[in-house]
Amino acid sequence: MALSRSARLGALATAAASFLVIAASPAPTHGAPGIGDSYFPRLGNGGFDARHYDLDVAYAPGTGRLDGRTTLTARATRTLSSFDLDLQQLEIARIEVDGHPAEFTRDGGEITVTPRHSLRAGEDFRVTVTYGGVPESLGGPIVFGSRYGWMKTDDGVFVACEPNAASTWFPSSDHPSDKATYDIRIKAPEGLTAVSNGRLVSTYDRGGSTYTHWRESRPMATYLATATIGKFDVRTGRTPGGIPVYVAVDPVLKNGNSVDVYAVTSAVTDYWSRVFGPYPFEETGAIVDDMPEAGFSLEVQSKPAYSAVRSETTIVHELAHQWFGDSVSVARWKDIWLNEGFATYAQWLWAEHQGTRTAHDSFLAAYNARPADSAFWQIEVADPQRDTMFASAVYQRGAMALQALRERIGDPAFFRLLPAWTALHRYGNADTAGFVRLAERISGRQLDDLFGTWLFTTGKPAL
Repeated sequence: MALSRSARLGALATAAASFLVIAASPAPTHGAPGIGDSYFPRLGNGGFDARHYDLDVAYAPGTGRLDGRTTLTARATRTLSSFDLDLQQLEIARIEVDGHPAEFTRDGGEITVTPRHSLRAGEDFRVTVTYGGVPESLGGPIVFGSRYGWMKTDDGVFVACEPNAASTWFPSSDHPSDKATYDIRIKAPEGLTAVSNGRLVSTYDRGGSTYTHWRESRPMATYLATATIGKFDVRTGRTPGGIPVYVAVDPVLKNGNSVDVYAVTSAVTDYWSRVFGPYPFEETGAIVDDMPEAGFSLEVQSKPAYSAVRSETTIVHELAHQWFGDSVSVARWKDIWLNEGFATYAQWLWAEHQGTRTAHDSFLAAYNARPADSAFWQIEVADPQRDTMFASAVYQRGAMALQALRERIGDPAFFRLLPAWTALHRYGNADTAGFVRLAERISGRQLDDLFGTWLFTTGKPAL
């Protein structure tokens, strides 16, 4: 069939437009081996946004071996010829992108994946990694000199990964700026309990193994994910305010325990829901394990993990993190005071609520306990540096900054500010500059001098 002259012109115009679109499309590029965090330059990955992790792990406590299959659903933020994932130590058997085998190379904990076809900007894709090995915990000065990450216990494993150990047990974009939802399926020997984030979807026994499926439907930073396994006594219910509770306690720790973890968790969750805004997750709770080598607790999302039975004030601290750190996460690790300063200040608020000591008196006690020549005052809280990011100054001086702010702007403005902050950044990320702006907007006051004194300079401030 012959085309008319107008049809031929229309076809030519269409072809020209298609050529322009193709010519204007950016050439595929490699993603990036990190998101640009000065403390951890190679953690997180550029070029895509993590959307959902489907983790399927099997753990054998006798040998310490972990076998896993992780499927990450992500969205390309630019046209990609290849992209990176973070995975430390474990061996990779196979990687697929959208169901097709993909090539990959490895440089330590950095995995470069090259799919069969480039990924277009704005396109969702799935990468599935099959892997295995014996995970090793991390050490060094960062976390109080303690080991952290995947830590073997007498009957299983205690998993607490802040700041950079999530990638010791699953491939990920291992930075809090790249949050996602999760399905976590755990296979463990029958008789052990596997506890993870969110709510329990199912659990059943088959062939000498227990299979457990947890779902975290709210965005979560990688370091807050857990797959803690062991012998636990589990208690479930609801707080007086109606929030579901799941508390798992190692039976070894129950005798002589003076802290009712379930009761304290319930009361504190309800109280912070009134002070900080609605509880951000589907369930609250606790994982209390017998792990004496870990001298810390962690604000695991929805169920803080305690390496022993801790004090009431520790439970108060870790539950405050559900708002400050978990729901509202740092954009970069240098802003860690937004997590730890707020959670420490929550301890002062709890004492005030209990009538044992005012926050002002807690502030003075912390201030007076350290002489002017103490190394405590030589850390810049707003950028404490990687190896001292969990120094006591980040916690205590960060809390002092909040009390100084409260006394400057008054209680009405201060207690509007806290829930406004958690609402504004709910399930997202934030930084110090954003908090300063919001404090100034709500109070109607210029606060550069206050934050400059308490967060951005060294030396003991004059009162």
